[in-house]
Amino acid sequence: MSTPNDDLPPPMAEPVGVPPPRVSPEHEPVLAELARDFLRERRAERRWRNLFRLFWLTLAALLVYSLWMQGRHVTPSATPHTALIEVRGEIAADTEASAELLLAALKDAFNDDAAQAIVLRINSPGGSPVQAGIVYDEIKRLKKLHDKPVYAVVEEVCASGAYYIAAAADEIFVDKASVVGSIGVLMDGFGFTGLMDKLGIERRLLTAGENKGMLDPFSPLPPKQRAYAQAMLDQIHQQFIAVVREGRGKRLKETPDTFSGLFWNGEQAVQLGLADRYGNLDFVAREVVKAEDIIDYTPKDNVAERLAKRFGASIGAGAVRALKEMAPIR
Repeated sequence: MSTPNDDLPPPMAEPVGVPPPRVSPEHEPVLAELARDFLRERRAERRWRNLFRLFWLTLAALLVYSLWMQGRHVTPSATPHTALIEVRGEIAADTEASAELLLAALKDAFNDDAAQAIVLRINSPGGSPVQAGIVYDEIKRLKKLHDKPVYAVVEEVCASGAYYIAAAADEIFVDKASVVGSIGVLMDGFGFTGLMDKLGIERRLLTAGENKGMLDPFSPLPPKQRAYAQAMLDQIHQQFIAVVREGRGKRLKETPDTFSGLFWNGEQAVQLGLADRYGNLDFVAREVVKAEDIIDYTPKDNVAERLAKRFGASIGAGAVRALKEMAPIR
């Protein structure tokens, strides 16, 4: 039986004893020039490839250096200066205004002999009373240890936990339109029991301990648990009041509204003794501290650390989500 390949002609055999084609003398210069051009192009291509590799390698090295070596702490200066520490945003763990970062900045500033005074520039609506209390206590300790003045300069907002921190300062400077105060404590959340009844949804919550499910948003809030939570808030409020009275002393002109959670503009705050006078950072450094040179001691997470924290937060999201279901105290 034949196959399709049987119909093909046999392959041609290689010629034996036939020399390769020779280049005529008149074509040799052309071929030589083509060979030189080809080699030049290959060298140029290799050179540019190496340059690009070197460029990207340098860029990557600079990026790594900027990520990991971005300064968390300030190199001490021998020149007399005003030490600045920023208190911005929510006062809470894992924020730029966390006690961990602020304490590191305070220690650096107080330990620097050239720092004539510490200025807290505040623009914060407050946050955790625990974080604020840690910062307040550390300021009081370092002031006593190093005998350096601390001033608070309020920009837009200094409320709640931020004012808790400001109360540790020797003087508080504000703008006439700054928002100051909100000396109070709150615990917020939602209750969905009525909506669940309308939708015919049954909440099945099993606990070991009669108060373990306290403040669960899908369960009714018994009077006993409400009273317990309110007593806890009142106690924290009294701690806040004691701190303000200690920090402001006789300058504070108390009224029935002082500790009610109200807030005032800067002009009213000065009248009520919640602040001392008007002034910004430059004014305080120039006229009060007498050291116009300002050095920022505020430690900040570099990009790599922020990415690492986000990655870690993603891994632990399940545990964090469970904790966040509890109503925060602010």
